[in-house]
Amino acid sequence: MNKIRTKKELAVRDLLYRVAIFVVTVSAIVYCMPRDGKFNYQFDINKPWKYGQVIATFDFPIYKADEVVKREQDSLLHHFQPYFQRDRQVAEEALRTFRADCQGKLRRLLPSVEAGRLIEKMLAGYYERGILLTEELGRLRADSIGAIHVIEEKLSVARPLTQLYSELEAYQQILTADTARLHPTMLRRLGLNAYLNANLHYDRQRTESARQEMLGNYSWASGLVMSGQKIIDRGEIVSRETYNILQSLQKESLKRSGSSTQQRLMLAGQVLFVSIFMLCFMLYLDLYRKDYYEQRGSLALLFALIMFYCVVTNAMVANMFFNVYIIPFAMLPIMVRVFLDTRTAFMAHTVTILICSISLRYPHEFILTQLAAGMVAIFSLRELSQRSQLFRTALLTLLTYAAVYFAFELIAENDLSKVNGSMYLYLGTNAVLLLFTYPLMFLIEKAFGFTSNVTLVELSNINTPLLRRMSETVPGTFQHSMQMANLAAEAANRIGGNSQLVRTGALYHDIGKMENPAFFTENQSAGINPHKSLSYEQSAQVVISHVTDGLRLADKHNLPKVIRDFITTHHGAGTTRYFYVSWKNEHPGEEPPHEMFHYPGPNPFTKEQAILMMADSVEAASRSLPEYTEESISNLVEKIIDWQVGEGFFKQCPITFKDIATVKGVFKEKLRIIYHTRISYPELKK
Repeated sequence: MNKIRTKKELAVRDLLYRVAIFVVTVSAIVYCMPRDGKFNYQFDINKPWKYGQVIATFDFPIYKADEVVKREQDSLLHHFQPYFQRDRQVAEEALRTFRADCQGKLRRLLPSVEAGRLIEKMLAGYYERGILLTEELGRLRADSIGAIHVIEEKLSVARPLTQLYSELEAYQQILTADTARLHPTMLRRLGLNAYLNANLHYDRQRTESARQEMLGNYSWASGLVMSGQKIIDRGEIVSRETYNILQSLQKESLKRSGSSTQQRLMLAGQVLFVSIFMLCFMLYLDLYRKDYYEQRGSLALLFALIMFYCVVTNAMVANMFFNVYIIPFAMLPIMVRVFLDTRTAFMAHTVTILICSISLRYPHEFILTQLAAGMVAIFSLRELSQRSQLFRTALLTLLTYAAVYFAFELIAENDLSKVNGSMYLYLGTNAVLLLFTYPLMFLIEKAFGFTSNVTLVELSNINTPLLRRMSETVPGTFQHSMQMANLAAEAANRIGGNSQLVRTGALYHDIGKMENPAFFTENQSAGINPHKSLSYEQSAQVVISHVTDGLRLADKHNLPKVIRDFITTHHGAGTTRYFYVSWKNEHPGEEPPHEMFHYPGPNPFTKEQAILMMADSVEAASRSLPEYTEESISNLVEKIIDWQVGEGFFKQCPITFKDIATVKGVFKEKLRIIYHTRISYPELKK
């Protein structure tokens, strides 16, 4: 009961955390969005403009007059095609009834069986073309409808009205269609009108939706006024064209912020806009990266980056401070790619760009330019471990910005003399700011608890104080760790794991042995074994303590959590097998306390930790082989890893049997190279 209650409490707490981070992000973004604009002029056609000069402060469309709108919409509806659903069951039921009647009451009226088949074929043909109710077909013709859409099995096909029949027309056509073989008098006596029913039915809902969509796509504007363009000056006569422009300006100004009601509506629209995109992003995480919800740092980083860029962009637009193109938006996907994954980096970048675009004057240009630069940044920097990689990415991003923006200028201006040189200065500033990604990564690591490849590379330097002390204190363990690091890193590369992570984890996994070096075989001098003076229980506890001692050293030296996890999982929840088996042999039929011979665990829960556990056991055991042959190495690797799989050590980590088979192959290949036979050099004869 307590466990169930705890799970429910954790679920509620997790839900509250998601809601809180969503609300905070949306609120911060919307709060910084610009909301301004007003229009307080009165005017009329053919009257002088009594106010000062009016210059457009934003782009807006010139709306058409009401009579023009009505005339153009009537013309559009003239070519509109309504929707009808085809009902196959009507034809099937009618033909089934006709066939049955041919065997019954119509049998004596038909001159032959072939005549019945011919009539059935004709009926099927008219049903295939389509039969409407007589009054519906008449209404369509009266409205000058030239064609309709026939829907069948989710497919819509346009059919000219001339190819369709009413029930009456279909009946009249049958009577005169084949007078050479079927006499009209005989056909009338058959009462074929009973087998002709409308199989095309008016789809009111779909028709109305299509009508509304057509009208929704109608362009209400006849032109565009650009920001900075003069509209009218004092004393000028308001012409019909200027009147339409002023009315359009009034509509757009009122839309932006004309009254408190409109302010609230605008605010509601902004909240809805941002919420939709943030919900879409959260839905993506729920579908594809649910593990980020369990990692508070990952979720906090994603939402913090999105919120930061949106807030900065809105603040710059609202205060007209510099140009938004100096903001290094490509830094966002780089950060997410380095700490999380490529797909999430692209999604976070896209959502951020779309949200920011609503505040800009030219959103289309902004979206395409930023998306292109973001994609180049993501794919040019798969992992960041050297400063030179960031310089290359900044250069490629700058070239992408410049190329896309130059393409827009060529399309819009068609004149090289009008190229906006200041924009390329902004883009150059953007690239310079992008270089600050490297130092900012350190702050993000500390703030959100991540470990980047840069940090892993620094930690794997054997000149660090902890590794240098290890090489001096426990040289055997140090060599074992180095050998393991090479094995595990190669295996991780082969199965798509993080090779740098597993290499660094291998170097530090046994640092706890520095506390009691002599109790571990690889560090013992010839003939000296302190375990001889201890019981099996005491020896097991000393060996097990290297895990807890390692954690203590890791905390002391501020090693990241991902490295500490390698220390706790490289033996999992397994046993100190040598001492456990020895104790069991001396105490047959008895079972010792669990904690006496078992490591504290847990078992590996990542692919890299599983590789490290396998490499640790295989490398250590390979040193005890009496001879190094291809067969002995292969048998050793298979035996050890199969035993680990059988013990269930890898049940909690996302590693497949195919991955394990690949790891085995790597270990066999590497061990054969390490222990290959060397030739004996001859002595020089005197």
